[in-house]
Amino acid sequence: MKPINLEKLLLASHSPRRKELLEQAGIDLQVVPSDIDEENVSIKNPEEYVIELSYLKAEKVSRAHPDSWILGADTIVVIEDQILGKPESEDHATEMLRLLSNREHLVFTGFCIMNKQKETIIKNAVETKVYFKALSDQEIKWYVKTKEPFDKAGAYGIQGVGAFLVRKIFGSYSNVVGLPVCEVIEILIKLKIIEMRV
Repeated sequence: MKPINLEKLLLASHSPRRKELLEQAGIDLQVVPSDIDEENVSIKNPEEYVIELSYLKAEKVSRAHPDSWILGADTIVVIEDQILGKPESEDHATEMLRLLSNREHLVFTGFCIMNKQKETIIKNAVETKVYFKALSDQEIKWYVKTKEPFDKAGAYGIQGVGAFLVRKIFGSYSNVVGLPVCEVIEILIKLKIIEMRV
């Protein structure tokens, strides 16, 4: 048994993790990656920032597919009011992991579901608290050498080797992976994009 797609759904994201999370939940989708210039977004509030980025990603894809439902999403890590995106080098990843070591940080994922033809836009963000264990320099060096940190906000992947970094979380686990699946599916059902049939 799996949900039935009543409408076509396009995922405006390069992230293999978002695709996998939705497919694990049984949702059929098509990936149409969206490249936007994130440097142009100067919003300081983390929740508003991820919502705006997710909206911009969805909106760009919707221009070419105005009759389809589009899902855009963006994830960031925040510590001490500092937004951590994807690391640009080994040194940058090392610096991020040292900053996160033995501390609490927040993960925000914003998402936007839109259909231009139906004049519908729904935007939301979900927050999860994550606590890292104390990391030795050796552990950080070893983890950076796995190359896993390089396409991930905050330089770690909770669903991969990086699981060993995390002491505990409060909130949505899938949100830390890259998409708050519970909240997204609730809206997909509400909008009649998918339906749970027995």
